[in-house]
Amino acid sequence: MFQLQDVTKVYRRREQEVVAFKASSLAINQGEYVAVVGPSGSGKTTLLSILGGMLSPDRGQVLFDGQSLYELPIAERTKRRRERIGFVFQTFNLVPYLTALENVQVPLFLNGVAKADQEERAMTLLGQVGLGNRLDHKPSELSTGQQQRVALARTLANNPSVILADEPTGNLDPDSREAVLSMFDQFVREGRTIVMVTHDPAAALRANRRLTLSDGEVQEAMIRNAA
Repeated sequence: MFQLQDVTKVYRRREQEVVAFKASSLAINQGEYVAVVGPSGSGKTTLLSILGGMLSPDRGQVLFDGQSLYELPIAERTKRRRERIGFVFQTFNLVPYLTALENVQVPLFLNGVAKADQEERAMTLLGQVGLGNRLDHKPSELSTGQQQRVALARTLANNPSVILADEPTGNLDPDSREAVLSMFDQFVREGRTIVMVTHDPAAALRANRRLTLSDGEVQEAMIRNAA
C-alpha cells in the first residue's frame, strides 16, 4: 500500500530548519489499522498529509501501490487521491448549506457519477451509518455525533481502499465515539486500510499497529493481531 523511503519534511522558521517528519523506512500494508500517536507537534498530521498526497516531502520517496506518489502529475495525483483515499477530520468539514444527502453526494459529483446514482449511493451510505431518517437535515440540525457519521458516509462515497483519519473522535461524546470506532473496526474487516492520528489511548488500542512519533521520528509498537 504505502512505502516511505528516506523521507524527510522540513519547515523553515526564522532562518532555522525544523524537521517535522523523518522516516528512513516505513511500510503500511493493505488491511492494516494503524494508530499514530505522540505529543502535539511531533509530526502526526504531517505524516497523514504526506500519505494523502497533499504535502510533498523535501527528500525521499513515497510509494503508493508501488508508484511514486509525488512523481505523478498534479492532476493524476488528485485523481488518485479522490478515487482511492478517504479523509476523516475532527472538524467534519461538511458544507453548511447542503443537506446530509447532498454532502455525501459531493465526492460522487466530482467523480462524474450520474445524479440518480449519486442519490442512491448517498442514501445507502447514510442508512448504513444510521442516518436514513436524517437525509434532508443540514449540519446545524444534526448532533455532533451525527455530523461525524455524515462525514464518514461521505468518506466512503467513492469506496476508498485507504482511510486517513485525523483525530476522528476528538469532538465526540462517549456514545458517538464508540459508534465511530465500531465503524472503523468494520471498515478494516472489509479489507480497508486505516491510518488514524489520535490522542485517545483507548482509540489507539483498537488498532492492530501503533506508530509513535517523537520530534518527527517514528517509533513503532505492535498491539495485537488484526481482527
